[in-house]
Amino acid sequence: MHFLPEEIDEYIVAHSQKEPELLAKLNRETNQKVMQPRMLSGHYQGRVLSMLSKIKMPESILEIGTYTGYSALCLAEGLCSNGILHTIDVNEELYDFQKKYFDRSAYSNQIKQYLGDATEIIPSIDSRFDLVFIDADKPNYPRYFEIIIEKMNPGGLILSDNVLWSGKVIEEVKDDDESTRALLKYNKMIAEDPRVETVILPIRDGLTLSRVK
Repeated sequence: MHFLPEEIDEYIVAHSQKEPELLAKLNRETNQKVMQPRMLSGHYQGRVLSMLSKIKMPESILEIGTYTGYSALCLAEGLCSNGILHTIDVNEELYDFQKKYFDRSAYSNQIKQYLGDATEIIPSIDSRFDLVFIDADKPNYPRYFEIIIEKMNPGGLILSDNVLWSGKVIEEVKDDDESTRALLKYNKMIAEDPRVETVILPIRDGLTLSRVK
């Protein structure tokens, strides 16, 4: 779904930073070989993630939902020289695909992959986070937030993807639509939580930027 006219979207992409070569290859291979390639962050959102990370210059990043590794590589561009990015995904079939591109990147020694349930893995990571990107199963968004908020450094950023959910957040919710219901709860929760200040950016499917006080 385009929240702006398609011609404006195309103009924005054309006048933003170009997609790095390695990410362009990852993008193509994801579209050729992996199911649901629309889950990829993609060129424009990837450049937004990269820019936010470079502004923050985090020492520790957490990503919930690796998919094929595109967004992790974008976020890694802003890491401090000794920084670490922890990325978690439940799909073991994509692990080797991710690792192939991580190993080809300049950040191969700074990315730690985890396979399994993020709600169990996050508490076991001995780190506080400067930047978190939530882009996994929508019903768990509220739970992810409650787990990570206690592990955030002051001034840390929490980015949450797909918060507009193809516009379903302003439509009547179907009885069996657990994801939309969870996102409505999540959007309200982080808008009202006094521990963060939040803005929603209408980028692709909606990207929330929350700053920890």
